[in-house]
Amino acid sequence: MTEDREDILEELRDIVDDPDLVETPPREAFDLWMDQQDKAESTLQSYRYRVRPFLQFLSERGIDDLTELTSRDIKEFEAQRRASSLQRTTINNQFGTIRQFLEYCEDLDAIAADTVAALDVPDLSKDERVNTERLPTERAERILDNLSRYRYASRAHVLFLLMWRTTARIGTLRALDVDDVYLDRDDLDRLRTEFAEEGYAQHVIDEILEDAVVPFIYPRHSEETPLKKQNNGERVINLADWVGEILTEYLDVNRPDITDAYGRDPLLPTQRGEGRLSTSAIRNWAYIYTQPCEFGGECPHDRDPETCEAREHGHGSKCPSSVSPHKIRTGSITWHRDKGWPIQALAQRANTSEAMIKGVYDQPEQLVRGASRRQHLDLLEGDR
Repeated sequence: MTEDREDILEELRDIVDDPDLVETPPREAFDLWMDQQDKAESTLQSYRYRVRPFLQFLSERGIDDLTELTSRDIKEFEAQRRASSLQRTTINNQFGTIRQFLEYCEDLDAIAADTVAALDVPDLSKDERVNTERLPTERAERILDNLSRYRYASRAHVLFLLMWRTTARIGTLRALDVDDVYLDRDDLDRLRTEFAEEGYAQHVIDEILEDAVVPFIYPRHSEETPLKKQNNGERVINLADWVGEILTEYLDVNRPDITDAYGRDPLLPTQRGEGRLSTSAIRNWAYIYTQPCEFGGECPHDRDPETCEAREHGHGSKCPSSVSPHKIRTGSITWHRDKGWPIQALAQRANTSEAMIKGVYDQPEQLVRGASRRQHLDLLEGDR
């Protein structure tokens, strides 16, 4: 550190409102901040990824104590990131997370409030917030028709069916055990027993189950298979009767008799050995199911399926027409809304906020919505 920088820092410490900052190494502050996070591992990983460039910047500048960090440093980091090829949405996400970290550093008395305020998190327009890529309804229905015809009640059929019909995240589907599937009255009796073992009073159990109607799935949070919103991600997800029938046949005939390393019976196990499908495996299967050639269709990209790299194991995403699980979820939520699902009910089903449904996930088919709204015209004709 140069003498000029030392002089500047000394002057800055003299003029800040609260000069009594506590020496704190950046990495130590970051580790403390991460320890405070009550989030799913996937979220924690995204936090590490987003803050990493900032920690690298501090290291390159020789800032090994956060009390040395100035608003000028923040602005220089900000300018450096904005000059890169990152998309505006990526910068928004990254800066937003770094801002949370800096606010925690302020709470630690490691930096001053004006240093935090120096980071400008860009606002996004609705068009920038919404990525309009999603799985269209007609493609989803065509995939389900093919699965029903060629792989009825298979693991592939059940996985894609639940992805489309429940709006659930892949982490939620991966977490499902066989015992989390309730298909008949006997399963409700089993749930009654489970509630009693968990200490619920009998009248509470009766009230909970009074209006319960099978079939449904009931994902649970655990350390081995965490839900994104942990205990808040536990909820009943109702299924259509015919979906329940497919699940019944899958469990009776096609599900491999496999337990995981914790002695649990995953609804979606691997085909052999011990364990349940990983999120990466589910993601890759989603890419494969959404490839046009998977069920014998023509390739719209003039590729030969026999030699196409996207047909190789683990490379499903290399097909330009393949769709990620998140885009299947986006398409499913849009389909639910097009079918008339209220935003509040859909937010509960999808385990997300109403604001997220409105601002990000809900991508309406305007003609479908317009046709469904015609029924309300009759309400305007009463005085004629």
